[in-house]
Amino acid sequence: QDIIAILGIDELSDADKAIVYRARRVRNFLSQPFKVAEAYTGMKGIYMPLSETIRSFEEILSGKYDSYPESAFTYCGPIEDVVEHARRMNSK
Repeated sequence: QDIIAILGIDELSDADKAIVYRARRVRNFLSQPFKVAEAYTGMKGIYMPLSETIRSFEEILSGKYDSYPESAFTYCGPIEDVVEHARRMNSK
């Protein structure tokens, strides 16, 4: 973040940009609606098995979802929720 703040994203190589964008998607994906937070967020919590979380992260980090907007990764359960969020965003 510090390097990007100083140099700007445009100064990074294409490979480094891809890493930064994937990291942002992972950060957003970590905003999964947890059951313990239901009372605070008003959102229904989702239980994600560890195997599903690992599969989703592997797919994000492999670049499979590079074309999806970063905001589609927010408050999702399984990666299929990201696909649905992105589809709804594109249909607006």
